[in-house]
Amino acid sequence: MRRLLGWIGVNAWLICCSSVYAQQTEFTHQDTLRGANTPERAWWDVVYYDLHVQFFIDQKQISGYNAITYRVIGKAQDMQIDLMQPLQIDSVLQNGQQLPFRRDGNAYFIKLKMPQHLNSLHRIIIYYHGEPHKAVNPPWQGGVTWTKDKLGNPWVVTSCQGLGASSWWPCKDYLADEPDSQQIAITVPDTLMDISNGRLRRVVHHPNHTKTYVWFVDDPINNYDVAVNIGKYAHWQDVYEGLKGKLSLNYWVMPYHLQQSKKQFQQVKSMLTCFEHWFGPYPWYRDGYQLVETPYLGMEHQSCVAYGNEYMNGYLGRDLSGTGWGLKWDFIIVHESAHEWFGNNITDKDLADMWIHESFANYAECLYVECQCGKKAGEDYVIGCRKLIQNDKPIIGHYDVNEEGSEDMYYKGGNMLNMIRHIIHNDSLWRAILTGLNQTFWHQTVSSKQVEQYIIRKSGIDLQPVFDQYLLTTKIPVLEYVMRHDTLWYRWANVIPRFHMPVKVSVNHQSYILHANDVWQHMKLPIGQDSTLVVDRNYYVESKKLSQL
Repeated sequence: MRRLLGWIGVNAWLICCSSVYAQQTEFTHQDTLRGANTPERAWWDVVYYDLHVQFFIDQKQISGYNAITYRVIGKAQDMQIDLMQPLQIDSVLQNGQQLPFRRDGNAYFIKLKMPQHLNSLHRIIIYYHGEPHKAVNPPWQGGVTWTKDKLGNPWVVTSCQGLGASSWWPCKDYLADEPDSQQIAITVPDTLMDISNGRLRRVVHHPNHTKTYVWFVDDPINNYDVAVNIGKYAHWQDVYEGLKGKLSLNYWVMPYHLQQSKKQFQQVKSMLTCFEHWFGPYPWYRDGYQLVETPYLGMEHQSCVAYGNEYMNGYLGRDLSGTGWGLKWDFIIVHESAHEWFGNNITDKDLADMWIHESFANYAECLYVECQCGKKAGEDYVIGCRKLIQNDKPIIGHYDVNEEGSEDMYYKGGNMLNMIRHIIHNDSLWRAILTGLNQTFWHQTVSSKQVEQYIIRKSGIDLQPVFDQYLLTTKIPVLEYVMRHDTLWYRWANVIPRFHMPVKVSVNHQSYILHANDVWQHMKLPIGQDSTLVVDRNYYVESKKLSQL
């Protein structure tokens, strides 16, 4: 979840800002250091993070270290470690030796002393402290949120998608490289607790009235998913009988919301049933499923989903689609949990390809409506969301500079996927494609091209022009047509060169598939002067009747 829109105020904000985004075509040296696989990143692969952080809540400060186990995969040189100002690295150790380093903005470059042989494993420890990046409008402008619950207790949480995990801990802040597993040890005052990803291994009590909560993630995890949730939580649990057996469900909420959560969170099981049907097994049976209340709306933190939808159906009580179907379920439970498959199991290598996360999660909302209320209802929902499409800039952003594309990755991307399903016109095959994506790219980082080519290969249909049109341009295809005597002439306009896409239409209530491209074609049909052509509503296109060719 990067930005989710649903009401006039937020849409107005987006429209205002979109012109600024559209004009940003120049990027800085710091953008490249943040977003590219620099030479100082490319030679080593993260194997394991052992993160230890103490939160000093009164001072809004943190201190700790990250011990990184890595594998040498190329010719070694300086090592780039990312940590955003005003945080600062205090020292770096390897084999007991202190290592020199220099800072370049939000990146540190460490000079290694010992030999780094190809395929060898090494460990480096980075000590740091300071004031982490404060969240301004979490989760959209994230960082650390320092707030209090309704009873006045401290409530401190993290959210850093897009911004980056280096906003609060030192790491290789590059989406394409995930650790195979990770330990997260968070030290807090002993009156509070911390909820993080994976499973709680132990709680260590210290003489200075603090406790350390030690969590372990037994699977790969992308950096921005690593979460801290510090507060006075109430806990309850359940079990889901899923495709891989018993899945533990753990819920952490404010005590004054305990009874509400026990009613609202029953939706988790129907969500899991639906998504396991369409996407395959929940990807984190070893780490379990957690839903954790937060003071912001929500975020897809892996196995530790952030929830702040105020125990209402819809998106804070609103139906984004305007159809009524969106008020029958809790938006945050469904959308953010969908990211466990698309976003966490399958993660983009570059922020520019964030559509892999958000388009599929938006489409998952449509599938959940279908699971609960039928296929037509699901179609109503995704089509109803079209009114939120801006077509302000392409869905895919610029690569290697940590820039995502248009917010249309949600609603336009979801409609593109719904349309592709109807182009394929075989729901069994479509389901096999969705489950196959999660099997083929299980616990992996991917590019847009990998996802596109997989769908093209498995469907047996050349969908490349469709992906290029909808992901790389803001143009909506227009089906131009002319009805002349007993002949229907048709072509695609407002499209990329050599665009072609089949489209289902009805003429005089009789259905046809037009294999249209950007050149005029014709078909003999029993039509008259008053004949009408209607494009199937599941195709996100426009149509225009012309009087002549």
